[in-house]
Amino acid sequence: MKKIFYAVIVIAVIAAIFVSFPPNRYILKAIIYLNADIDDYKIFSNRTVKSGIYQPWKLSDNFNKKQIPEKYKPILEDLKTVAFVVVKDSEIVHESYYRGYNEKSISNSFSVAKSIVSLLIGCALDDGLIKSLDEPVCNYIPEFKNPQNDKLTIKQVLTMSSGLNWDESYHSLFSVTTKSYYGSNIRELVSNLKVVEKPGEKFKYLSVNTILLALIIEKATGKKLSEYASEKLWTPLGASQDAIWSLDKENGEEKAYCCFNTGVCNFARIGQLILNKGNWNGIHLVSEKYIEEATSPAKWIKGENGNALDYYGYQFWMMSYRGHRVIYARGILGQYIFIIPYKNMVVVRLGEKRCSLKTGILPSDIYIWLNIAMDLI
Repeated sequence: MKKIFYAVIVIAVIAAIFVSFPPNRYILKAIIYLNADIDDYKIFSNRTVKSGIYQPWKLSDNFNKKQIPEKYKPILEDLKTVAFVVVKDSEIVHESYYRGYNEKSISNSFSVAKSIVSLLIGCALDDGLIKSLDEPVCNYIPEFKNPQNDKLTIKQVLTMSSGLNWDESYHSLFSVTTKSYYGSNIRELVSNLKVVEKPGEKFKYLSVNTILLALIIEKATGKKLSEYASEKLWTPLGASQDAIWSLDKENGEEKAYCCFNTGVCNFARIGQLILNKGNWNGIHLVSEKYIEEATSPAKWIKGENGNALDYYGYQFWMMSYRGHRVIYARGILGQYIFIIPYKNMVVVRLGEKRCSLKTGILPSDIYIWLNIAMDLI
């Protein structure tokens, strides 16, 4: 017993010494909170993404007349679903909440935020603040400039084909991804990046690509990411409440690759905007041309299987479902916005877990949420 006690003390002392060095202080926060969660906005500083005049959703004549079939209840509970919404023909058909959540509850979206950042790149392009997606990233981020990085383009970053030396590990205390989540200086991480594989050739999912996109937006617009998101998306979309974007520190940089927080029906507005090809109430918030490019697979790049990339565009995912094309944004704990053009439908699922099993390259629960939505209509 004494040996165990002394071993614990020794480990604690070593850990205390290790995390006392400034570059390692994020580790203490990572140890305390251990796993990322949908309410992590409570442990971070945040910046408001302001809403405007509220535009309520129309409710379908069949609103909530059909409930989610009993056969799905075990998986809803097992994967800790907190909200599920189906929008068809611009009207809410189904809306349900679980685990104490309601229409005012907000949730972290995790990597769904990447798709929102992509839309903001489209806005900056439409505004003429970004001249071309073929521009070098270095034009906007001087600290990123070095001989290896000079030719890396915005489009290569958008398509996850940057070839950068970034460790996308979510389960290591020492990975740069963990440091970006719990640390306090995202911009500093960018200055250490180098292109180590030829860009524009191979898909490799790296969260740093979205960080770069956010810094480009900030430089091009002269505004913080949240401020530009308010102006170009959140206010005109008529969201029911302000959203918040978590920061690396007080008054710092947005954790752009994750950490956009709002409620389920407001996430559905993002899906509806995509379904409308960038149009909202007769106004193009994002050009139809950009939406089409962003939601089409970047087939000039090789996917993880060595074949032409057929499942990813500009920070958006694509898949085939029942023989039809589905576009979606997804987060690591089972956050999904599905855009289903052939049914004129948007589906949003929020929760605390996603399925660990895969069907091909896709988390298996994707098919469950889509099947539920189809059953409901």
